[in-house]
Amino acid sequence: MSLDRVQDLLSCPNCGSEMVLDAGRLQCALGHSFDVAREGYVNLLGGAEPANADTTAMLAARGRVQSAGVFAPVAEVVAHLARSRSPVLDAGAGTGYYLAAALGDEQAAVGVGIDVSKAAARQCARADARIGAVVADVWQRLPVVDRSVGVVLSVFAPRNLGEFVRVLQPDGRLVSVTPRPDHLAELRAAHDLLDVPTGKAEQLVAAAAEFFDLVDTRVVRYRFDAGAELARDLIAMGPNAFHTVPAEVGATTVGIDVTVQSFRPLQA
Repeated sequence: MSLDRVQDLLSCPNCGSEMVLDAGRLQCALGHSFDVAREGYVNLLGGAEPANADTTAMLAARGRVQSAGVFAPVAEVVAHLARSRSPVLDAGAGTGYYLAAALGDEQAAVGVGIDVSKAAARQCARADARIGAVVADVWQRLPVVDRSVGVVLSVFAPRNLGEFVRVLQPDGRLVSVTPRPDHLAELRAAHDLLDVPTGKAEQLVAAAAEFFDLVDTRVVRYRFDAGAELARDLIAMGPNAFHTVPAEVGATTVGIDVTVQSFRPLQA
């Protein structure tokens, strides 16, 4: 069970106490207790899953896209910036793809994958034996011990910067991936998909200035030949799936265009 490797990183969502895994339950000293699902994840959300949580179908499409290597160069940069900084927390972990990449080949490395979607937690728990999967809301207090992780990943995901700096070790890193305006532009133009706003990386730097220094910025830009099924999966894996996924999507060459940034906590 992967949760036994990360139990010392987790804190109770009700009282903030440290937690211990015992007989298939995650418990704190004050008696709050949470069952571990048979798929290996634990639900610390404390309420209903929101309507915008990733669905099983979205995650299946994303898994096929990731298995095809569409985002492999992005994962390589993320892994490089996270190298040798275990434990790793992925806030908005999805399938666990980037978290597994960040753990690299170090068998002693461990990661916590947090996502508000139970379907994501199920998939994340299967991604790597070193990952403990948790259902929780990134916008709330994270169920993670203060200053306990070496890296926080935020890959195409919400960013709770105050919480990220709380859980990071003083010499830790926040590694963020944000899309640029030309990201998947061919699919967006052909199928009237959601736009990518300009300046997302710059906006993140401004928002993070209260908590972090920017230490590294890398633009990852390349093209990938996608057959019709893969092209449709690229639409179905993201927020456009909550609107309309076209029935017919032709094969195309898609542009991947993202900014990967690394931040370190401001020293008090």
